[in-house]
Amino acid sequence: MPAFALRVLSLACLTATAILMNPTAQAASPKLETTDVMIPSGDPGIELFVRNKHPVGMKNFPSDRILLFVHGATYPAETAFDLPIEGVSMMDLIAGRGFDVYLVDVRGYGRSTRPPEMSQPPEANKPIVSTEVAAHDYGVAVDYILKKRGVSKIDVMGWSWGTSIVGLYTSEHNAKVDRLVLYAPQWIRTEPPAADLPPLGAYRLVSKESAKERWLKGVPADKQADLIPPGVFDAWANATWATDPEASKHTPPMLRATNGVGQDSRNYWSAGKAQYDPGKITVPTLILHAEWDADLPSYLAQNYFKQLKNTPYKRMIELSEGTHTVMMEKNRMQFFHELMGFLDEDKPLALK
Repeated sequence: MPAFALRVLSLACLTATAILMNPTAQAASPKLETTDVMIPSGDPGIELFVRNKHPVGMKNFPSDRILLFVHGATYPAETAFDLPIEGVSMMDLIAGRGFDVYLVDVRGYGRSTRPPEMSQPPEANKPIVSTEVAAHDYGVAVDYILKKRGVSKIDVMGWSWGTSIVGLYTSEHNAKVDRLVLYAPQWIRTEPPAADLPPLGAYRLVSKESAKERWLKGVPADKQADLIPPGVFDAWANATWATDPEASKHTPPMLRATNGVGQDSRNYWSAGKAQYDPGKITVPTLILHAEWDADLPSYLAQNYFKQLKNTPYKRMIELSEGTHTVMMEKNRMQFFHELMGFLDEDKPLALK
């Protein structure tokens, strides 16, 4: 049987957290080099945005020091994973530990090409950019990194819908994955599906107001005021909506997000069916989750964890006082501490 660990973090101050939050310690971190590229997806006219950060002067990295992150269903990777909070982003923090860190936006998101259906009214086409298409795009980015760095595998990480993207990818390409990180995983829902839902269009429109409401859903009223660091929501929202060249054509501005993920949810997760088999994942796996996640509640992560039957070892971390977006909240350093504890460690032997 594979070994595993399940932990729930308290609010106790972590020594590593205190060090990382210290401006002097941050100032001593290595200078980082940032590179943005557009890579071909393999489909005509579709290119993918990839960002890379690593310490200046470093060119060679072993497989277990290379990480590729992908976003969720609505927002691009760059504006969350690389959003400076108190002067440093999550991507900066990881790269500052000597990692070669990448993010990718699948087609339809961020700076990646938007399919032509997104320039038409949403109801004119069926949902676009399914999880399978997104996993294809993710695989293109993986192959780009493998070739660039001359390695055979890397660490992979997905958030929300991104966990299905990397989970599906890993289940079919274990040989290219060193370790897998799932931040707020999708899994089969037990709530009865809504009845008589209207057909989904190619994409949906999202306002900043609805994004703020979604962010704080499920947070106790007396905890909402200090959950998001000052100025972070506005900085994130402004940066995110600015990635969509058509957002400003609406009043208020509206972000386009593809609906393939929504159709997949209807066909699989909300219909009592798995879109892929986590039992086919054979690499070390970490699940990160936060207790106030109203989008993908704790029982989904717990049930997903049970499906990981063939990993050398696995771990699930439940973070206190955080939401689906804990990576950008007051307890983000707990998130970072646990992520790096998994990525930095020597691979333990599975218990017999």
